[in-house]
Amino acid sequence: MSKYENLLPRFLRYVQIETQSDPTSTTTPSTQSQVDFALILKAELEELGMSDVLYNESNGFVMATLPSNTTKKVRSMGFIAHLDTADFNAVNVSPQIIENYDGESTIALDEGGKYTLNVKDFPNLKNYKGQTLITTDGSTLLGADDKSGIAEIMTAMEILIKNPEIEHGEIKVAFGPDEEIGVGANKFDVEQFGVDFAYTMDGGPVGELQYETFNAAQADITIHGKNVHPGTAKNTLINALTLAIEFNNALPVDEVPEKTEGSEGFFHLTNLTGNSEEATFSIIIRDHDRERFLARKALVLDIQEKMNRRFDETQRVVVDMNDNYYNMKEVIEKDMSIVELAKNAMLELGIKPLIEPVRGGTDGSKISFMGIPTPNIFAGGENMHGRFEFVALESMEKACDVIVKIAELNTK
Repeated sequence: MSKYENLLPRFLRYVQIETQSDPTSTTTPSTQSQVDFALILKAELEELGMSDVLYNESNGFVMATLPSNTTKKVRSMGFIAHLDTADFNAVNVSPQIIENYDGESTIALDEGGKYTLNVKDFPNLKNYKGQTLITTDGSTLLGADDKSGIAEIMTAMEILIKNPEIEHGEIKVAFGPDEEIGVGANKFDVEQFGVDFAYTMDGGPVGELQYETFNAAQADITIHGKNVHPGTAKNTLINALTLAIEFNNALPVDEVPEKTEGSEGFFHLTNLTGNSEEATFSIIIRDHDRERFLARKALVLDIQEKMNRRFDETQRVVVDMNDNYYNMKEVIEKDMSIVELAKNAMLELGIKPLIEPVRGGTDGSKISFMGIPTPNIFAGGENMHGRFEFVALESMEKACDVIVKIAELNTK
């Protein structure tokens, strides 16, 4: 079915291993299932013939090296993917394979046909005429984000090992935890990885090549109210829920995810719980531009200050705000050769590079600021993080080809 016989079996095996991360956990990795998967990958890397294979218990990353086979002096490179899946049911993933998709038919995911992939809702399906699609059964996500990336890196290393005539420098691979909850790269050991540059294989459709991400922060906000009987509440009751709504409504109404695109930033209310006595909620803050990002954070603090001024007692509104990651463009634009290397690899393979900002972040956002510039390359998945997720086998094959071609062109 595939020009790479082990690619599809690898991917199908990986997605059936449950590895959802847990934002409430205090361990690294956040779930034991990720540790178990990392150890499976460690054994596979050893069986593949990779060198210096190790699992780092302190950060949850499994790493391995493919030694250089060239006498030329070339830069070392790395390829990175993440172990965990997003916050959607990932237990008992049952992938379905649709061969030679006609580009227009509706695909029933579940037996009852409650959940479907159809061109009306998902016009991107038209791009996959004649291809082999892997979908969910409607009850779980698929896990192509980012198990397609892991399968692609594994397969590319297998190709290079089996074809020693392909000249390449030293290549290292790393598979790590907790990317989906934003903390996986926090403990990444750049000295242990020790490469000049790297790529995350964590993008979407074929051609994606990204070196610009959001700057990201999160504000966790607590409102302390004063609850009394509503019958005698005049001039006494301070409703925490009402103040929480007021706080959110003080943010720009059109600067939210559902009304923005491209390089437009946003505020996003992610949760709200509580009662009239106390309410807690979180707002994530995103912007590609550093100055606008700082202005967004300043606005949150300004709203806090203005609301607190209305009360003579202890602060009613408490904001705990922390940065999550920064736009890796600030690092990568200092040496665009690694973006050009990936771009040229795609062009040589007949793939049109799609170079555009990520409306999100990757592990590369943090790793770039740690000292290893790390752009992001497509892994093939579409409709990630839910039951409508799918990936084309041909997209994964092309990702494998890009990895191999990058390694080859790096010696030219």
